[in-house]
Amino acid sequence: MSGERAARGGTSYHAGRVAEDIVAERYRRRGLAIAGRRWRGAGGEIDLIVRDGEAVVFIEVKKSRSHARAAERLGERQIARLFSAASEFLAGEPKGQLTETRFDVALVDGMGRVEILENALAA
Repeated sequence: MSGERAARGGTSYHAGRVAEDIVAERYRRRGLAIAGRRWRGAGGEIDLIVRDGEAVVFIEVKKSRSHARAAERLGERQIARLFSAASEFLAGEPKGQLTETRFDVALVDGMGRVEILENALAA
């Protein structure tokens, strides 16, 4: 990897972490408990997991210059990995796969503005 590319990757990593922090704070202010951050299972990684009562909310955070560009960065393979990791997480819940769940997508633009698409990945 070239030095320039590595520097861009490091910048993207830190920008992604800041975006996740902003989104986590948004959910906390809504009274939801953070259950996991960057939770990793064999199937993949989930950026943020929160509890909304008995329901579990899995959140994919996408950051780009605009909300539209951020949304474009979520592809089919990534969604499949998110579902796989969520299934693995739910295996540890008291109700297992019967746990009420929701998949949100949080879009963060270059100015740090957040748009949360609740239940964005509903079947």
